[in-house]
Amino acid sequence: MGLQVPKISGAPARRFLRVALLGVTMLVLAGCSAADEHQIRNLAMPDRITEQGPYTYELWKWAWVAAMVTGVIVWGLIFYVVVKFRRRSDDEVPRQTRYNLPLEVFYTIAPVLMCIVFFFHTVRVQDIQTELTTPDVTVEVTGQQWSWTFNHGVGEQNPDATGQPDDYAYDSYVYTSGDGSEIPTLVLPVDQRIQFNLRSPDVIHDFGVPSFLIKMDVIPGRLNQLQVTPTVEGDYVGKCYELCGVYHSRMLFKVKVVSEAEYQQYISDLADAGQTAEQPIIGGANVTTQTGLDESQSQEGSEE
Repeated sequence: MGLQVPKISGAPARRFLRVALLGVTMLVLAGCSAADEHQIRNLAMPDRITEQGPYTYELWKWAWVAAMVTGVIVWGLIFYVVVKFRRRSDDEVPRQTRYNLPLEVFYTIAPVLMCIVFFFHTVRVQDIQTELTTPDVTVEVTGQQWSWTFNHGVGEQNPDATGQPDDYAYDSYVYTSGDGSEIPTLVLPVDQRIQFNLRSPDVIHDFGVPSFLIKMDVIPGRLNQLQVTPTVEGDYVGKCYELCGVYHSRMLFKVKVVSEAEYQQYISDLADAGQTAEQPIIGGANVTTQTGLDESQSQEGSEE
């Protein structure tokens, strides 16, 4: 004789379920602020501010759709089995089934087809996000322990430059760099295709801005290149996405997307402040200093 569970049936059961559902719904809605609702609409993704961002968002959105469809199918099968093959009396023994060939074929083939579709669209989006064409502006980015250095070119750009030493896109540069007490700001012109030449003089870092919906590793001894086209002016944040050491949490930077006139004024302001260099600051032999400058020029607290 098994454990007897009280049964709730008929109208009282339906009223109980309606009240429970209403209570859960009110509890969920009461906890949603305007920011939460915005996050829900974005499927927990940041707002897209580049031409390339929507491709990543669409991939993310349809991945959610596929996951929900899969969930509905799985949950449906679970509830179907629970209802269809429930025990109707204490003495009943359900029919024993070893296997169901159509079902086994379905849950073997369906995941394989889903993986193929995901792979195809992921590669397509990756090709779009990593495509390199002739940029309007090239920024040399150095990720070093424990901050960032941004080198902006002055004058005309050489579109054929490879970014390798002695083959930079500009004849001279201005730069800005952060330290342990100051977070650097990366200023970019709106509606311009920006190429980031990414370098590291020490360990692996990762350059990423959430609103770009893309990031890329910054690897010692290797030049990685990434292009984006900002389309919305405003202030954003960026950070290192690779655990690069004990002060990894310091590797933050601000991003400011401005008009072309404001960008040119920013370049002039850096030049007036004396933050100029004939070549971009990429570390080189001075890898233990904050910006890769000479020891006498490095800022206080920059040495490891």
